Amino acid sequence: MPTELEDYLFDLRGYLVLEKAVSTDHVHQLNTDLDPYVSMKLGGWCQNVHRLKEHEIHNIIEIGESFERLIDHPSWLGYINRYAGSDGLFIDEAFVNVRGEGGETRLHSGAHKRRVRTQFRFHNNEFRCGQIVLLLALTDIASGDGGTMVIPGSHKSNLVHPAFNDDSSQIGSAEGIEGAIEVHMKAGDALLFVDCIAHGSAKRRNDGDRRVVIYRYGPHWGHSRYGYEPSAALLKRLTQERRKIIQPLAPRRNSSHSIYQFN
Repeated sequence: MPTELEDYLFDLRGYLVLEKAVSTDHVHQLNTDLDPYVSMKLGGWCQNVHRLKEHEIHNIIEIGESFERLIDHPSWLGYINRYAGSDGLFIDEAFVNVRGEGGETRLHSGAHKRRVRTQFRFHNNEFRCGQIVLLLALTDIASGDGGTMVIPGSHKSNLVHPAFNDDSSQIGSAEGIEGAIEVHMKAGDALLFVDCIAHGSAKRRNDGDRRVVIYRYGPHWGHSRYGYEPSAALLKRLTQERRKIIQPLAPRRNSSHSIYQFN
């Protein structure tokens, strides 16, 4: 569980960095298991894993056990339960971002939008955040590596950042924006933040790839952002605890095959 100081800093800033959250051996296994999927073509499928966007490989829990272990990883599960609420969880998005030189993510989101799905809320000593993003570094991310950028405190902002575009509410580049900071991490470190904080990434200027795993947690009543459904094989091999997060509500179907006749 978070310490009293971590609760304070999360409330104040909207994010926390969990150092050495995942072991070196586990990070190595994640990278090894991911390698065959990195060359997938845009829009392509490999079993139930999908190359949805240029830099994004989605539905990665289907890859195997190394990614399944992240679902309820003890380094952050207590934090997620604390900040998303303890009524049950759901992962609405699970993907890997693999970015080479020149890639970046525009700064987006912010509390001014007042969206329930991404909200930050605290009442009666309970956090009720709509989305908590868990970003795990699979590679070291230092200067020039295209690190995640956030505007601390923007999860409580009432006003839109003046640099945001009026039409899209997105900034062309996160770098050089007043108030934005770049988060540097070692492989195995995890960045945890509420989704309504303004966030994006710096441009990668170094050789090689930046790899991060992103699991986005929310309350159990959420739904898949892009409509992915867990395969029967995945559900069968998951532990009961992990299955409750991946499919908190089992599909309700008519098993009697009876047809009601309306008069």
